[in-house]
Amino acid sequence: MLDLKNITAGYERGRPVVREVSLAVAPGEAVGLLGPSGCGKSTLARVAALLHRPDDGTVTLDGALVTEWRHRAPRAQRTTVGVVFQSPRLAADPRLRLREIVAEPLRATGRQIEVRERVDELADLVGLGGDLLNRRPHEVSDGQLQRACLARALVLRPRLLVCDEMTAMLDASTTAALVAAVERYRSQTTASLLAVGHDRTLLERWCDRAAEWTELSG
Repeated sequence: MLDLKNITAGYERGRPVVREVSLAVAPGEAVGLLGPSGCGKSTLARVAALLHRPDDGTVTLDGALVTEWRHRAPRAQRTTVGVVFQSPRLAADPRLRLREIVAEPLRATGRQIEVRERVDELADLVGLGGDLLNRRPHEVSDGQLQRACLARALVLRPRLLVCDEMTAMLDASTTAALVAAVERYRSQTTASLLAVGHDRTLLERWCDRAAEWTELSG
């Protein structure tokens, strides 16, 4: 599903943050990427999500070589990947209600007709009940906002989900709920997962296997 080969990316003080790193995720597989803060795993996650062009190396997604990035990437490739970031406050437009946040990808791809049904379906999946969908980010907790960000990542039915420290800022009960929501989605769709983090216990329980950052460099 995803094949990263010899990726070099993200220069800082003249040196690459990621240097010749390789990682593969098979169809339907859940892979955890373990590493300390600042090692470069979030940069690699952005490369995997087609949000950051690497300086060297290749990215193959669902059997096709990736040659364009961000909005220049073909729609079929962009919509194959859903991504959830660590901080929901930085990932959500504070002016929008949660319902609008979840629906953003549908509107951006001209699928307005699906908005109501799909948003309501995902609100149930991630646990956004009551009037939460009608609230703005400042009116909800970090955990509730991250549920909306997860729903947004799933709204286009991606076949690969990239979770970059998705639960790092959340309490144990919210973490368990979000992981359960991801697994329900994966059981329904056989989607693959790349979960990035530093919590070994969580990733080893959640994923089929956990890859150590120190073992990935070429």
